[in-house]
Amino acid sequence: MHEIEQVVVPVQTFAMGDAHGDGARPDGEQPVHPVRLEAFSIDATTVTVADFARFVDATGYRTEAETFGYSAVFHLFLRAAPDDVLGRAPQTPWWLGVRGADWAHPFGPLSSVDGAVDHPVVHVSWNDAQAYCTWAGRRLPTEAEWECAARGGLSGLRYPWGDALPGDAWACNIWQGKFPATNTAADGFLATAPVRSFQPNAYGLWQPVGNVWEWCADWFDAGYYGRSAMDNPRGPSTGNARVLRGGSYLCHDSYCNRYRNAARSSNTPDSSMGNAGFRTVA
Repeated sequence: MHEIEQVVVPVQTFAMGDAHGDGARPDGEQPVHPVRLEAFSIDATTVTVADFARFVDATGYRTEAETFGYSAVFHLFLRAAPDDVLGRAPQTPWWLGVRGADWAHPFGPLSSVDGAVDHPVVHVSWNDAQAYCTWAGRRLPTEAEWECAARGGLSGLRYPWGDALPGDAWACNIWQGKFPATNTAADGFLATAPVRSFQPNAYGLWQPVGNVWEWCADWFDAGYYGRSAMDNPRGPSTGNARVLRGGSYLCHDSYCNRYRNAARSSNTPDSSMGNAGFRTVA
């Protein structure tokens, strides 16, 4: 069923949150606070197109993008007839609502996942990720588990590998050029990259930052860190949006510097887009 390699994160107490002041205040990345976690296993990679296809083949599941009939596609990647473009997001006009965009047609109905089965599955909502977890006997990581795993045992650092982007080689799949019009693809990828690209962190996780945002189990609350439990925190009991972690191939310092261990974002649990996927834990 679930065939992704597992990485074991040992029991530990770690400092959770933004120690550098990099985050925007509405994201609620501070205060830095101690969190104690039990050991857990987590997918070494995000769930791939091939992994998700096995789930769909076994269950006949239809994602919310398929049920709603549309999903969000970045404007440069559009593969659809003009009539299939339903509109632009008001605050982020580089996102298009596209009829027929879904996990098997990531850029619109004229696209496919042929040749990309080892890429992360996208256009999956939080609810879709939950459905996969139920089938696989897994669950989504808590936000604390995700950050702990992404850090790879390196306390307080910006990235899974250290405090700075390496000067001589790319370490993650993010935007290069002028956002949102020109991406030079200097890192080798315009959109998603295969899940085993670049180098894993010290625990063996591939691409916890960049490539695609990853859904977490928690409801999002910008003020939660100020009242978080120390032991195995599970996030707020209610909310309107679920946590996303890790940033994506669209992150650029001029727009979204959230390809960091501590960075947080959120979206409603029925939302899907071309730069968000998930990994699971047990």
